[in-house]
Amino acid sequence: MSDFSIELAVDALDIIIVTFLLYRLFTMIRGTRAAHMFFGLIVLFILSVFAQWFNLIAINWLISSLRTVWVIAFVIIFQPELRRALANMGQNRFLGRFVRVSETGVIPVIVKAAGQLAEKKIGGLIVLEKDMGLKNYVETGTSIDAKVTAELIGTIFTPPSPLHDGAMIIQNDRVVAAGCILPLTQDPRVARHLGTRHRAALGLSEETDAIIIVISEETGTIGYADRGKLHRKIDTNTLRSDLLNSFGMMAEDKVAAATAPSPT
Repeated sequence: MSDFSIELAVDALDIIIVTFLLYRLFTMIRGTRAAHMFFGLIVLFILSVFAQWFNLIAINWLISSLRTVWVIAFVIIFQPELRRALANMGQNRFLGRFVRVSETGVIPVIVKAAGQLAEKKIGGLIVLEKDMGLKNYVETGTSIDAKVTAELIGTIFTPPSPLHDGAMIIQNDRVVAAGCILPLTQDPRVARHLGTRHRAALGLSEETDAIIIVISEETGTIGYADRGKLHRKIDTNTLRSDLLNSFGMMAEDKVAAATAPSPT
């Protein structure tokens, strides 16, 4: 292979990688306020290319002088999106199969508690940690470190408990903290009638891989947020099935059900 062919292949690979990175960035910010800023930066980049091609000295000098400022502005403007992208890149899906809610029995307990809260129209926000650590959010609340039980969940979210307005964070089979503060989603496409709990659930799911269960105080309905998507008005059976699937336990659950002795 000639040197020209190798150089051409390298240039093509370079263009493909840059195009892919720009596409991934756009898909992350699409529908957000940062999308307009992204297109503004693209226009400035195209303008700088034309300035170099047509030897527009004044424009080229101005853009070159602002090049360092561009980098700083880019980091500041897209800080949430960059943080989310780096976090997603750092996830190890292979290890994620082993880092999970430690016992299948914890999920039915959480589902039972969610159903009880929904029946009483008591609002709740329950965060289930997966691969990504939630230490920053745990530190915003009150440390609990207790085994997950339906009674504990119900007690914490029942007013006038001082922790009922915040989020509960569960790691493995332990409630590690309650009354935690979660980031609100900045997605302008979110329906205006959704309250703070739903917006907080979406916000955390956009930044981490956690699953956040939401019980509406107004309607008594159950929902959950996962990877930036909100699933609303589901029953407890659907919630249990989706949680088992998300934590990779559905197959285990089916095997256990198939091998269980039939009632006599």
